[in-house]
This record gives sequence, structure tokens and C-alpha cells, in this order.
Amino acid sequence: GMVVTLIGYRGSGKSTVAPLLAERLGFKWIDADTEVECEATYSIREIFDREGEAGFRRRERDVIGRLLRQDRIVLAAGGGAVENDRSRAEMRRAGPVVWLDATVAELEGRIAGDATTDERRPNLTGVGGRGEIEQILTRRAPLYRAAASIVINTTGLTADTIVDQLVEVIAKAGVDAS
Repeated sequence: GMVVTLIGYRGSGKSTVAPLLAERLGFKWIDADTEVECEATYSIREIFDREGEAGFRRRERDVIGRLLRQDRIVLAAGGGAVENDRSRAEMRRAGPVVWLDATVAELEGRIAGDATTDERRPNLTGVGGRGEIEQILTRRAPLYRAAASIVINTTGLTADTIVDQLVEVIAKAGVDAS
């Protein structure tokens, strides 16, 4: 099977790009966070409250491991999914892994503009805002880089432009998108 996995910080555009890319490739798309919530039957914020970050990461790992064994899907992975070594390796084996990169300022603006942020996404550091983004990105950037086979700096790009670039790169990589 083949799975195209989108990775990147919250606000990098994964859930926006995933359905558009899937449509172009003739794939289905799945948002890993939504899938975790469906299985748990409560929100990510509640999972954090009840089970801590460790509980969420365990659920996320199970969901991603299962989704990566499917075929012809575009998977929008949670921002922290790359912190699991096994997930990173399996993403690479399953197909192209796309890091949607963006500047801290861009991410901060997009997250602030996202109405679902507060109810669904707990602050991970207690710092919040730009400080949190900088702190977590410092830790995750090397992991995003290690996992990715394709890197796109999304700053200033529309979703359509990003998708156009991706379709071209994926086709060049000899992936059968027909």
C-alpha cells in the first residue's frame, strides 16, 4: 500500500492540504487527531486531562501504526507524532513524508486564527503563544527533517500552490498516483 504522510507543527496546514492533495491523487484522507478522538470518544484536550500527554501519545501511536498499513491515503499526522521513533520509520516505509514547514510568526498567526485551537489543543508547555512554538519547534525540527522525504516551506503559499508542488514532486518520485 501507499500512504502520503503530512507532518509539521500545528498550524502548518496539514488538515487544509490533506483533503486537497487526496482529491488530486484519488486517495482518501484521514486526520490522525480526529481518528484518535473518534476512538477515545472524547476530545484531545479531555484525553490530556484524563490520561496525560503519555496517554495521548500511546493512542496516537496505535492509530498511526494502523493507518500507515492502509493503502492510498493521505494522512495528516499530529504535530508531535514524529517524536515516536517507530512512527517515523513506518511513515518513511509507507510512502512520501511531507514536512509542511513554516516560520514561527506564520504558525503563531495561523494558530491564533484557528477557532478550534482552544477547545481541542492543550498548551503543551504551559508557556503558550510564540514561546511555546519556539520551544517545541527547536525539539521537533530535527525529527521533522529526519522523517521527511519532501520539505515545503509553506510561508506565504496558498494551499493550492502547495498541492500543485506536491503532486509534481510525488509524480516525479515515480509514485503511481493514477
